[in-house]
Amino acid sequence: MIVTDLEHAKRALEDDKNLIIPTETVYGLAGNIYNDETINNIYRLKQRPSNNPLIVHISSTDALGQVAIDIPDIAYTLAEKFWPGALTLVLKKKDSISNIVTAGKATVAVRVPNHNTSLSLLKSLEFPLAAPSANPFGKVSPTSAAHAYRYFGEKVDILEGGKCALGIESTIIGFEEGTPVIYRLGSLSLEEIEFQVGNINIKNYDNSSPIAPGMMLKHYAPTTPLLLTDNIPETLKNKSAKRIGLLLSQTEYTDREKSTIIIINNKSNSLLAAKNLYSDLHHLDSLNLDLIIAEKWDENGLGKVINDRLTRASYNFQEN
Repeated sequence: MIVTDLEHAKRALEDDKNLIIPTETVYGLAGNIYNDETINNIYRLKQRPSNNPLIVHISSTDALGQVAIDIPDIAYTLAEKFWPGALTLVLKKKDSISNIVTAGKATVAVRVPNHNTSLSLLKSLEFPLAAPSANPFGKVSPTSAAHAYRYFGEKVDILEGGKCALGIESTIIGFEEGTPVIYRLGSLSLEEIEFQVGNINIKNYDNSSPIAPGMMLKHYAPTTPLLLTDNIPETLKNKSAKRIGLLLSQTEYTDREKSTIIIINNKSNSLLAAKNLYSDLHHLDSLNLDLIIAEKWDENGLGKVINDRLTRASYNFQEN
């Protein structure tokens, strides 16, 4: 059920139950990182591959030493700048962190969410929370309690926290020989990061043994087949599907003969488009369409992140 009582949420987690929590990015399926059964149940509920690590959520930068060791100075610099916020750091883990949480890796992904409800919850607990996105593996992440409920129903309680303010997962940064590397593009833009650390490498694809979440080739996908294009008119000419939904970034298209619904993201505001991306996909996916066609964004700002999500959602595209 969807709940609003923080005490109820706290008791559930202290009883080693799973709970879906809100963050500013997406809703997460949470559990006590020190209880292996609770963590294993996250993998079971999500049908998530066991080689895909989870993100640990802590209440403040001061709690970083609870989960990580040998933390480089630049990690603290980034944490001081962007926490609470949409930044996840991949660091060397403490021995007390279960290999189930980290998918057998020597590193742990950790962040401080910027959401008052979840921060209050984390501060009330004596343990951090593992909390990957609250969706079946590979599907569109939830940005509202209603999205999460449609996935899991009454299997897991959901802590209501409103619509997610950012709507795209956190940016994940690790460190290779002390140098920052982006493992997942996210709500914290490349420009914001490079303003702090200079040019940074992006290594955000690994289908076999990902060091961080969100690196799989196929991910964030609706049930409806999704095709990504940079030419809407030409793509529509070659499609015979009767019920087509369009997710547009710049093209104006009003031919209702061909499409049943059009979701227009304002080209001048990639921040708003990113915030609405998953909710738009959830909506289109609920309309019994034959096909969703999404238009690529310019690569500036969060346009690069939107394209990353849509590229993964359309991987191995096959039209019904």
